[in-house]
Amino acid sequence: MTIAAKFEIEYLQYLGPDGKLSGKLPPAVKDAKALLPLFKQMLYVRTFDTKAIALQRTGKLGTYAASLGHEATHVGIGASMRPEDVFAPSYREYGAQFMRGVQPREVLMYWGGDERGNDFQGPKNDYPWCVPIATQCLMASGAALSFKLRKQDRIAVACCGDGGSSKTDFYAALNSAGAYTLPLVLCVINNGWAISVPRSAQTGAKTLAQKGLAGGLHCLQVDGNDLVAVLEAMRRATERARKGEGGSVVEFMTYRLHDHTTADDARRYRGEDEVKDAWTREPMLRLRKYLVAQKLWDEEQEKAWLEECGRLVDIEINAYLELPVQPVEAMFDYLYGDPPQELLEQREAAIALEKRA
Repeated sequence: MTIAAKFEIEYLQYLGPDGKLSGKLPPAVKDAKALLPLFKQMLYVRTFDTKAIALQRTGKLGTYAASLGHEATHVGIGASMRPEDVFAPSYREYGAQFMRGVQPREVLMYWGGDERGNDFQGPKNDYPWCVPIATQCLMASGAALSFKLRKQDRIAVACCGDGGSSKTDFYAALNSAGAYTLPLVLCVINNGWAISVPRSAQTGAKTLAQKGLAGGLHCLQVDGNDLVAVLEAMRRATERARKGEGGSVVEFMTYRLHDHTTADDARRYRGEDEVKDAWTREPMLRLRKYLVAQKLWDEEQEKAWLEECGRLVDIEINAYLELPVQPVEAMFDYLYGDPPQELLEQREAAIALEKRA
């Protein structure tokens, strides 16, 4: 029998759930001390996430997509990018966006229904939050094509979930990246569930990373709860892209510890034992154990830092709450540069109704 081609998908994990390092630190992490500021950032993101959920529960925020359990993947992705690169997020990669200069108050503005939150303070070339599933992957591939045509030393990074990897937008993005050898990194954040649809019902593929093989991309699967592995995977993918060696599909294996959004109730479709088991593998626990073992972190430091995180997040929350409410016509004014006549008529009707109320 003649074999046309063979493929393998490498799996990366350095820091196990027990917090012990298998072998040496990879090239992306030359010194354990480099992990400390990223761990602190992960704690900050979790503090923000907890307080944002509380805001929604008390009616001060709209539907919110929690990032609980994704902190290592998100922070690792953000830490691996340069300011001049372009990031195309979905709608929960706050850890990556904070690393790129987005203000927490802007996240709250967006989920509070204020589109000005999308005009964030981070790099102005980054794309806004994307609720339509996987369409941001196409935007990122277009940006990557422009970088190549202009001979710019920049890359594009897009994030989608396991469900997003089943969309035609995702496949079109990876196909164009392979056809044109684009500097594109497609990050598939596999948290096990596309809302209520389990990974097992998504696809017959053994991995989601291997979907990139069809487009000729480099493919890698990573323990997304291991910050060290995330950083090394992103180092490999971004270096390939910058050297002109083409794009990558990186699958980050993690778990959504909260509901899909605050409008969801995950208890309806997944068991309690599954969630309990996921808590034993979550990213914060293992990294904390490792840093403590390296004598870089202790309980007293964590207590002090969590208090500081609470203080800093409260500043952002207060800034959000103190914003004046936008007039009703804002929903029309930010939609089109040249609005059609029927939309202008709706705008006037909405203004009239608000005044009558």
